[in-house]
This record gives sequence, structure tokens and C-alpha cells, in this order.
Amino acid sequence: RNEPNSYFLQTRLLLLALLLLAAWESGSGQVHYSVPEEAKHGTFVGRIAQDLGLELAELVPRLFRVASKGRGDLLEVNLQNGILFVNSRIDREELCGRSAECSIHLEVIVDRPLQVFHVEVEVTDINDNPPVFPESEKRIIIAESRPPETRFPLDGASDADIGVNSALTYRVDPNDYFTLDTQNSREQMSSLSLVLRKSLDREEIQEHSLLLTASDGGKPELTSTVQLLITILDVNDNAPEFDQLIYKVRMLENSLNGSLVIKLNATDPDDGTNADITYSFRRPVSPAVLYAFYINPDSGEIRTKGKLDFEENKLYEISVEAIDKGNIPMAGHCTILVEIVDINDNAPEVTITSLALPVREDAQVGTVIALISVSDRDSGANGQVTCSLMPHNPFKLVSTFKNYYSLVLDNTLNRESVANYEVVVTARDGGLPSLSATASVSVEVADVNDNAPAFAQPEYTVFVKENNPPGCHIFTVSARDADAQENALVSYSLVERRVGERALSSYVSVHAESGKVYALQPLDHEELELLQFQVSARDAGVPPLGSSVTLQVFVLDENDNAPALLPPGPGGGPSAVSQVVSRSVGAGHVVAKVRAVDADSGYNAWLSYELQPVAGGARSPFRVGLYTGEISTTRALDEADAPRQRLLVLVKDHGEPALMATATVLLSLEDSGQAPKASSRALSGAAGAETALVDVNVYLIIAICAVSSLFVLTLLLYTALRCSAPPSEGTCGPVKPRLVCSSAVGSWSYSQQKQQRVCSGEGPPKTDLMAFSPSLPPCLSSAEGPGEIEAELDCSESDTIERLHFYFSLSCSGEGNGNPLQCSCLENPRDGGSLVGCRLMGLHRVRHN
Repeated sequence: RNEPNSYFLQTRLLLLALLLLAAWESGSGQVHYSVPEEAKHGTFVGRIAQDLGLELAELVPRLFRVASKGRGDLLEVNLQNGILFVNSRIDREELCGRSAECSIHLEVIVDRPLQVFHVEVEVTDINDNPPVFPESEKRIIIAESRPPETRFPLDGASDADIGVNSALTYRVDPNDYFTLDTQNSREQMSSLSLVLRKSLDREEIQEHSLLLTASDGGKPELTSTVQLLITILDVNDNAPEFDQLIYKVRMLENSLNGSLVIKLNATDPDDGTNADITYSFRRPVSPAVLYAFYINPDSGEIRTKGKLDFEENKLYEISVEAIDKGNIPMAGHCTILVEIVDINDNAPEVTITSLALPVREDAQVGTVIALISVSDRDSGANGQVTCSLMPHNPFKLVSTFKNYYSLVLDNTLNRESVANYEVVVTARDGGLPSLSATASVSVEVADVNDNAPAFAQPEYTVFVKENNPPGCHIFTVSARDADAQENALVSYSLVERRVGERALSSYVSVHAESGKVYALQPLDHEELELLQFQVSARDAGVPPLGSSVTLQVFVLDENDNAPALLPPGPGGGPSAVSQVVSRSVGAGHVVAKVRAVDADSGYNAWLSYELQPVAGGARSPFRVGLYTGEISTTRALDEADAPRQRLLVLVKDHGEPALMATATVLLSLEDSGQAPKASSRALSGAAGAETALVDVNVYLIIAICAVSSLFVLTLLLYTALRCSAPPSEGTCGPVKPRLVCSSAVGSWSYSQQKQQRVCSGEGPPKTDLMAFSPSLPPCLSSAEGPGEIEAELDCSESDTIERLHFYFSLSCSGEGNGNPLQCSCLENPRDGGSLVGCRLMGLHRVRHN
């Protein structure tokens, strides 16, 4: 009964093995193309998408990409049609030298799911390199006694191409004495010799000049020439000879300097000096040979003098000539082939490319993080490399091809637990002893955009003096985003709205990166006292998140309007008031009134009137009311007074600096009963108007005094109630108030040279209003100089109170926006009273620490 079950199980295992083999072949298949070198940009190589079994529509969604180690961007794929084409110049000789096989290995990667394909593009040779002789002129010395068929070795040309394109043929100018002979040895080395056809006669021809031409086998063929200058000499008729034409030597690449390579021995049948031999490298000598070897000219020993490196040169070909010392020197030649034996002297190299960083914390298991390639310059077992990862990290290595790996996610990520991983890849070769190398990659776990920018408070209040310069900085908003990287990049913008007839953007602007708010034009308190708007903060996440904050910009008044007389004079000049006055009026009689208004507000609009002294020092019988502008008599008029009185009235406001205007009053003194009726009527009308204006001014002064008294009384009562409460431990004690106003135009503070006791009820210190008692001794006096105190005002609270007006100027230093400012009073009180303080506009809340 168990046999059917066993057969069924074997069948299932076989099917599973076939499926796995098919999946492996589909994910690790290899496609082969060929392309000629020097192909133009855009040359068709192959339909790579079709050959790999991929649909064109899924190339972009599946992140189709091609990687090529060390090949740059020679080949590229058009993602629209899936065609592999030549992207830049391909030089086969630059890529592979004289290697018979030359291929570009491409690694094609697609995601979702991950598949890796390996494509091999063979670069075929074209005949683009002509033969090159080592020198343009070759001098040969031949004794006339040399018999026919004597061979003289020549340096053949070299061709960077391969195959037929590098198959060289030689020819020499037709002549009676010399011919060319080319032979190929079993070591696939070709030797070129000049063969003497018949005996030479120096007396007949002393020098032969032949042109040697080398042609390659390409179509069309390329050629190169060298001039052979053959000098015929008498004398020595035997050349030195080596016992063999080619010597082969093996040397370890770690051989010490001075190690013996070979000791040459050439013989010469001549006697005497004609048999003395000198050894040397036959020219031209390769720079690599000169760097690595030297030859003893007397003994013929060749020794190392430089470091031998198998990875740089695996084989050295050394041409040596032995020249005797006869009157007509003769030379023998041989070649030494020095093969360098590899040792394990190169550690593996690890290259990490195509980093898909940072990795989102919600990335799926199997996501490709990076591509890793390893290499070892050694050969054989010394160059076989294996890779491994340090344990205890959520990643693993997946082998995609020989010496190519993918670093993939093997477990879920949690940014809140670990925000960054240091992944160390270790590569170890198979040498004895083995060498290893490591490479690390920092894998950052990226957060998702789940936090909107947040301001420290929902509303800010800013104070700006009017007539500010255009483009001045008035405030800086700042929002913080708890996310990271792009999700935390905050940009700022205005929430556009209409301000009267104009757009908000015509008044202010906000810098998108710094959050600095600028006033685009001078603000006018008389036109706009409060500008309220919103600034939006938005992060750079996808989708973006945002929030907004409200700014209340109070425009503070400056004394920028001079008093204006009513009615205005011609051309805007001083007004002239003409009036007829009877000489019978008594002292204190109002004879005229100067009327003026000031477009400013508050203290800057409070006007006072002064009567300029009369020229000549005479005392005028008239005076003007300090705040009413009424001109009245100081005594009874008599006949000694001039019949025409010209008074000059100076109207000043209380701004800093004060602005003024002048009015001219012309009074005509008439005896009783002589004034015309029209003048009487005019006087009556003027007197009525003046009486009405006096009433209005009186009411205005009374109202201002009543409101100011009520406000000061409220402040005194509030301060008394706050400080009369029983103090609690830790919340009541001597403090040093600090007044700070977050305004781009600065902040104002009032202070004293004493500490006040500020108490609160229960709990920790809290934000509250601070008032200054008018009963305190003045902080300024002519004897003591300016008093300095510190107070802290937090203008970031949204609730506001009405403005406080005091009669001091301030000198403040520091920066606004919530930073403490140091302020000092510069002047004594204007009215000489005991109220101590500085002029504060838009005072908000005071925080007691």
C-alpha cells in the first residue's frame, strides 16, 4: 500500500524541481549580441526587451535598468521600444587590448518582482588601426664578408587590431641584394628577417637604402613604412651566437630586487677583441622592461630591479643583442620570455552601486536595496571571491551572477526602533592565506509624511512704525515639522485676501524658505491702523501637509504730519486772519481764534499755540490760549496802542521732533461806534463759530482726561488686587520683570531701579498683565540720569488690551521675535509729573518668571 504513495511523492518532487529550474532559468537567462566597434550613436544592437520576454508596457513600471561595471554608458536601452542601442563611442582596443575575445557584460534588472538578466554584447573588431613600426628609420651595419642567406632580424610593426585586421604582410623595395623572410614559431610569434641574397661588395655599394612597408589584412588595408639604412663594413666576419634563439623563464611576482633571471652566454669564433662580447637590450626597449630588469654588459646576467606585478604584466619579452668588439662590430640576438607567476597579493575589491536609498519603513520584504559586485585582480583560486553579511540585520545577499550580488530586504523595518543600519559586506578570496575586504553602506530608513508643520502659537502680534522703508523685515514666522528630510522642508506663503480695495500681497510678502515677513511699501497709520492676515506653512511631502498662523500687524503712529491751519492760506502758506477790534473791549476779551488740525493721532496730534514776541521788544496787549488758540486781550486797549496789530501765532504738536505751522492775525483797532456793520456782523459770526469750536475742544479734552483717568485707575486697582493676594511657596518673590515684544521694529520697555514683588494665586508662574504704578518715584531726573530697568513682554499671546500711552522715548537694543530687548528712557517726563514710564503701543501680556 505504500508503493503508490511513494510513487506519487516522487512525481510531485520531480515536478517541483522542474518548476524551480524553469524559474531559475527565467530569472538568470543570458542573451548574446554583437556590435562592431566605432559604431555610431544610436546603432541598433538588439531587441533586448523582446529577447528577455518582457512586455514594453511594463519596462517603466517595473523600473527596468541596465548596469555595466566599468563600462560607463556605452550602451543604452530605449524604454519606449525596448531596443538596445549604442550610446557612445566603443573602442575595442581600449576595452580589451589585444584579447581575442571582447565582450561587454550587462546586468538587466527589473523590479516587482525582482528579476536579473545577464546580457553579453560582443564587440567585433574593425580595421581602424594601421600597423606601427617602433621607429621611422632603422640603421643596419653589415660586414661585407657575410655570406649569402645571412639573416638580419628586423623589428616588425605592431597592429592594435586582432584577427585578419592584424595579420601583417611585409614588402621591401625591389633590389638585388636583400629580400624579406617572415617565419611563425610554435609559440605563435612571428619573426621578420632581412635575408642577404648575394655577397656584398663594399667597394661597389657602401650603403643601401630600402623602404620596408607593412600592410594589414583589413579591407581596406592600412600600411606603414620604415626606412632601412644598411651600411656595409669591412672587418669582423663572425657574429656572436647564442645557444638558442628563445629562452623561457618563470619568476614569482614577489621576487626581490636583484633576483637573477637568467645568465646569457654567447660565443664568437673570432679571436682577440673580435671575440669580446658586450650584452645589451636591443633597441627599442620597452619602458616596462627598463623598469623591471637590467643586464650586466660583461657577464650577460639579467636581474630584476623593480617590482614585478602579475596584475600589470603577465609576460615580459626581452630582446637581447650580443655585440663583439671587432673593428667591424657584429651582433647576435636572442629573446627571453619571462613569465610572471601569480601569488595572492591582492585583496578582493567590493563595489556597491545602484543604491535605492533611503528605504521607506513600509518597504516590502524582497525590495532590492543595492547592487554589489566583487572582483580580485589575482587569478585562479587567488581570485575566487565569496561574500557574506554581518549578522543581526534585516538584509541578505542574493547571488545574481558570477561575482554579482543584490542586497535585498529580508525582514520588515521599523523606523521608530532603528532609523539607520550600517550594513557591512565582507569579501574573501580563496588564496592561502586568504585575503579579505569589507565595504559598508549606510541604509537610512525613511519616514512617511504624517506630521504637518506646526507653529509655536496660533497668533502673533507685530508692531511696525509707519513710514517704514519698502521691503523692511517686520517679523519671522517659524513652523517645525516632526518628519524628516523632504517631509520636514517647510515653505511659507501668504493666504491671499483683499484689504479694502487692494490685495494683501501689495502690502506684505513672506519669504518662502526663511519665513521672513516683509512690508513691501511704507505703511500709513492714518490710512491703515491694523493689518491682519494669515501665513500658511506647507511641507514638501507627498501629499503635502500644512497649517497656518495669524499675524496682527499694528501700524504705530509717527509724527509725520505738521499742523494744518483752517482755513489754509493761499498756496498752502500761513493763514492770515483779519479782524476789527473795538478799543473799548476790556481785559480777557476774545478777539480772534486760530484753528488748526493735525492728521496724526494721540500725542502727535496734541496742538499748542504760542504768540511770537513783537519786534522791538514792545509788549503786546494780546495773548493766545495754549491749547485753545483763542486770542484775547491782556488789558484794556488805549490810544497808545497802534491802530493795526500784526500777531504771529506758532502752532506746534507734541511729536518727536515737534512739527509746527504759523498763522498771521491782523487786528484793526477802531474807536467805539466806528466799526462798520459788516465788520460787526463778521465779528459776531466769527465769535459764534469760535465759541462753538471752543466748546468742541473743551468736550474733547474732558473726554480724553476721563478715559485716561479711568484706565490708570483700573491699572492701579488690578495691581493692588494682584499683589494683595497671599503668596504661595515658589510662586511669589522678588522678580525682575522683563518686557519683550516680538516686533520687527523693536519693543519698548519701562523699568525702575527696584524689584517689584509679583504674586500669583496657585500653581506655577503664569502669563499676566503688568502695570506700572504712577505713585512710584520717577526713573529719570536731571540729577540721576536715565533709569534702566528690564521688563518682559510676551507679544505672542492672541488676546490684546488697549494701547498705553506714556510720554517717554526709548533706546532699545536686541532683536525682536520673542528675544528680550534692553530699553532705557531717554528723556524726563514732559509734563513734569510723577508718572514714570515709556510710550508703549499695542502692549499685550507680560510674563512674570
